[in-house]
Amino acid sequence: MSAIAKPSNRGNSSTEIPEFTDTERAVINRLQYGLPLTPAPYRDVAEELGISEQMLLDTLKALLANGTLTRFGPMFHAGEMGGGLTLAAMRIPSEDFERVTEQVNSFPEVAHNYRREHELNMWFVLATETPDGIADTIQRIEALTGHPVYNMPKEQEFHVNLHFEV
Repeated sequence: MSAIAKPSNRGNSSTEIPEFTDTERAVINRLQYGLPLTPAPYRDVAEELGISEQMLLDTLKALLANGTLTRFGPMFHAGEMGGGLTLAAMRIPSEDFERVTEQVNSFPEVAHNYRREHELNMWFVLATETPDGIADTIQRIEALTGHPVYNMPKEQEFHVNLHFEV
């Protein structure tokens, strides 16, 4: 099973890496590669890491509770399932960035929201149940934030196997 760990960003452009315990670091690094398709995937990953299944689950719950991860669960390809998927960007004044980040991140359709050093300084992915849901979600984000959203649907897909070692 493919899984996604959605790291918390909150619009922070800092490159400072937070302090992690050895167990947290091992869990974060391993779970970026997904779970095995076995009857007991958490037990099997825990054995790989040399920890108990309960320690793995407790560590994962703690990382979610403290905001290090904002989501851990299956990753579905919305477009292949009949849904909508797009990259979006916004131009947000620095004094409004935190507020708008919280507003944008409140939408369950939003993933991977990052601050960029660019005129369009907020970039995120939208995934919706239907292709028409993209336009609806963009309209709702614009109404809530008061800022336009630039829709940039993909023209071609590349799979780059991106992982972030911590």
